[in-house]
Amino acid sequence: MTKTNLTTVSAVLALTFLLASCSSPSEPTAAESSAAPAASAAVQTPSAVPSPATPAPASTPSAKPSSVPEAKQPLYKMTSVYRFVPIDETKASKKAVLLTFDDAPHNEEVINSLLDTLDKHKAKAIFFVNGYRVKDHPELLTLIHKRGQTIGNHSWDHIDLKKESPAKVESQIADVQAEVKSLIGEEPLFFRPPYGSGGDTVKETAKNHGMLFMTWSNGSLDWEQKSPGDPDKVIKNVLDQLHPGANILMHELSWTAASLDGLLTKLETKGYSFIDPETIKVTP
Repeated sequence: MTKTNLTTVSAVLALTFLLASCSSPSEPTAAESSAAPAASAAVQTPSAVPSPATPAPASTPSAKPSSVPEAKQPLYKMTSVYRFVPIDETKASKKAVLLTFDDAPHNEEVINSLLDTLDKHKAKAIFFVNGYRVKDHPELLTLIHKRGQTIGNHSWDHIDLKKESPAKVESQIADVQAEVKSLIGEEPLFFRPPYGSGGDTVKETAKNHGMLFMTWSNGSLDWEQKSPGDPDKVIKNVLDQLHPGANILMHELSWTAASLDGLLTKLETKGYSFIDPETIKVTP
């Protein structure tokens, strides 16, 4: 190669180098260009994602009032001769009797026997109590009440109230009311005078204490027997006097307790039902 040619080549190479060093950086390819935003986004801190709304607590139902047993609807009223008749014959049967037991409570075995038999027949009764016996056996009075039977007032000492002063009558009745209430939280609503011996003063005193005064209309005569007694006689005496609305007088006696299942079975066979004392109209 001639000297002139070498000079020309060198000049061209120098010019080429100079142009290359002065050119701008190459532009990214299309692929690089589309990837850039994604890469940029990848390094960005994501904005806070709102947490799901906390559900409102379920509303607590308002407390219901405690269940209070409703008073039973009056179905029967007492006549002047101490029998019971329906207030409305479309709601209650005329063929019904009231079961009552006087001189309670004093014998646990007899009381339990009477209560068990009443439960067996789904029957209710009034247990007319004497104050001195309640004082000696408060647990038996409480038992009668807890077993769903009704407590009646039969005076404190089982004396003939017709012969006593108004003040004595008052104490004989009022003291039983107070003693019973102290044990079961409620006062008796029924009063039966010992021996069925009352009078205006006794009736008025019982009424002043909110009680219905009654004697009976059917006597079992169980009190005329001596131990061991005859249960069949008790049954016979009641059936001989049986009538619709009968107010049956019995006592807390072992032979009466022994007769009760047979008696109630015979009454049911004859189509009689048993009056719940809680359905008796007490006030006039």
